[in-house]
Amino acid sequence: MAQGLSPATIKRLARQTRQAARAILEEAGQAPGEPLPAAPPDLKAGLAPFIDHTLLKPEAGATQIRQLCAEAREQGFATVCVNSGRVPLAAELLRGSGVKVCSVVGFPLGAALPGAKAHEAQLALAAGAGEVDMVLNVGALKDRDLPALLEDVGAVVAVCHAADAICKAILETALLRDEEKIIACVVSQLAGADYVKTSTGFGGGGATVEDIALMRRVVGPVMGVKASGGVRSRGDALAMIRAGATRIGASAGVAIVRGERGQGEY
Repeated sequence: MAQGLSPATIKRLARQTRQAARAILEEAGQAPGEPLPAAPPDLKAGLAPFIDHTLLKPEAGATQIRQLCAEAREQGFATVCVNSGRVPLAAELLRGSGVKVCSVVGFPLGAALPGAKAHEAQLALAAGAGEVDMVLNVGALKDRDLPALLEDVGAVVAVCHAADAICKAILETALLRDEEKIIACVVSQLAGADYVKTSTGFGGGGATVEDIALMRRVVGPVMGVKASGGVRSRGDALAMIRAGATRIGASAGVAIVRGERGQGEY
């Protein structure tokens, strides 16, 4: 594990967090959310169906979004992942292609009010997004404020599931200790998120095999796990999938499927 937590310690921390979070939900009269089943890794169709082809730089213009979507159509990626302001263009470009649009929400800091994140998600979905990657409130996690975390993730999950859309919770693992990663995974799962995701790519670090293995161990076989940040080659992607990832977020999607090594932060 990333900081040497034993399997017994991981299990204990997850159990304690799950018990506390369930008690909070029950007191609020809510049932814990049920994530969608995660598809088992199947590489027969190659790596493209695992990849969220990503462009989140603030300076990205319409020409770059058009190129991103053209590449996604050609390669058959799972989604293109863009900022919410670029969802309408991406949705128009990908209509009828089978490639979904994924929008980030509360990005990249995660420090907005839950209602603001939920509203951004609602607008993105109305504009054509089919998946939402929301950044959870890292400060609330550091405070061990489970009610705030459950509200934070749950508000976006509710909007997504009402629209039959997938919700991924971004943990920003580079800022967390292992026990905080465990808490974030458990809370995201109980709030009903469909995936937990490592990173924004803007938080000073990205996905590691150790973090993916830890996240998979905590959430079990049902929930999706997305590796994002610094995945630039086929070897990187395969290592993440072997460790338990069921989705890869990368700006180097084309290089990955071609067996090359891409550039970029995400």
